[in-house]
Amino acid sequence: MIIEIITVIFETFILFYAISIFSIYFWLAIVSAKELRRNFHDAKITNFEAVISSPFAPMITVIAPAYNESLTIVENIKALLALYYPSFEIIVVNDGSKDDSLEKTIEAFDLEKIPFVIDYKIPCKEVTGVYKSRKKAFNNLTVISKINGGKADALNSGINVARGEYFISIDVDSIIDPYALQKLIKPFFEETDKKVIATGGVIRIANSCKIEDGQLIEINVPNEFLPRCQVIEYNRAFLMGRLAWSRLDGLLLISGALGMFDKEVVIGCGGYYTKTVGEDMELVVRMRKYMVGKNEKYKVAYISDPLCWTEAPSSLKVLGSQRNRWTRGTIDTLFLHWDVFLNRKFGFMGMVSHPFWVFYEWLAPIIEFVGVLYFIAIALLGEPNWPFFYIMVFFVYFFSITFSTYAILFDHMAYHRYKKKWMIIKLILTAWVEPILFHPLVVYWALRGNYDYFVRKKKAWGNMSRVGFAKST
Repeated sequence: MIIEIITVIFETFILFYAISIFSIYFWLAIVSAKELRRNFHDAKITNFEAVISSPFAPMITVIAPAYNESLTIVENIKALLALYYPSFEIIVVNDGSKDDSLEKTIEAFDLEKIPFVIDYKIPCKEVTGVYKSRKKAFNNLTVISKINGGKADALNSGINVARGEYFISIDVDSIIDPYALQKLIKPFFEETDKKVIATGGVIRIANSCKIEDGQLIEINVPNEFLPRCQVIEYNRAFLMGRLAWSRLDGLLLISGALGMFDKEVVIGCGGYYTKTVGEDMELVVRMRKYMVGKNEKYKVAYISDPLCWTEAPSSLKVLGSQRNRWTRGTIDTLFLHWDVFLNRKFGFMGMVSHPFWVFYEWLAPIIEFVGVLYFIAIALLGEPNWPFFYIMVFFVYFFSITFSTYAILFDHMAYHRYKKKWMIIKLILTAWVEPILFHPLVVYWALRGNYDYFVRKKKAWGNMSRVGFAKST
């Protein structure tokens, strides 16, 4: 009798949880679709040439932390130098690399060490050298060499040197759209009653794309299965998720691969937190709390344009390390800012966004795993409710492929980045097998992340070695 009651309660909970999460994602998809249409229409009528030619365009600092990025660093600095914007500087922070990243950069751009006094507004590891080019063509490039302190510390050192009113944090292994600065700065100009404190953009997968001299020449669907699954995953997350949260004023995360921030606000709330591996999410949450504390209206905006292309992990080891770190970073941020949870003081963020991340981002893999263990136990020890099991499996699988296909097609209709039909077909076919082959791995890595966070107390980033764009084309 007790077992039957427990079974009914657990199955009811699983059913409710599944229906609630699918309902929320369906709602987010509708909001994202409306917002994408509005953004697409606005982009058509926006005169970006006026931004380029305006003498009032604020200076932007592009900060690119680099640690052992020898394979891609020269190409990516070239891409940054080719950005279209009237007033910007590039600060590459060599965070104590053990390879020849610094040497390659010095040689490629004819750099020399210069005397430089740094105002440490934000604490960071010691800067051992500042380099500028002897060539006038690279006069907006600055390279900092410092003692290794991690990505967050490297960004803080870049902020201390930055001259721009706004700064962009990027991954040096990423390829940025030449017009990214114009598009990211646009929301800062548009808002009149709110202070825009940060903007983010869509991240795409560059694996198998043709890249020359740091420029994206030809866009292709990744040949390898794991990167191709990540294309679908990124479409869902960026196009169907973060765009909606931005519209609802509940965005908690701007990807570390590309984000623009108000430097004054970032310095005011203490810069990047160096004791977490989820520094990008943690900073956005802390900036939002900072603005609430000042009782000042603010906004975190999001651009639906694909503005940044990055190399996705193509091996199980590296991808697992990345997802492990993402899980630990999420947990860390949620607990560091637990005072936000269901706190009306923080508005939509406190009442909806933070609880969503707790129940449907952090706890989702755990609940899914417990559900699998439950059905295994029932199958071995008792009389399983097979109709319920089959209905749940079909419902989850059908929703997953429908949502993924919707994201792929909607992105294709809006931006038409993949020019050939076979590319879209290839992605849709991948979406049909992704829930079976890829998703269980993601759940496993998330569980390992929880174990490493709570049991092993792991704080390290983990292995993120890269193939390099030259070998991924």
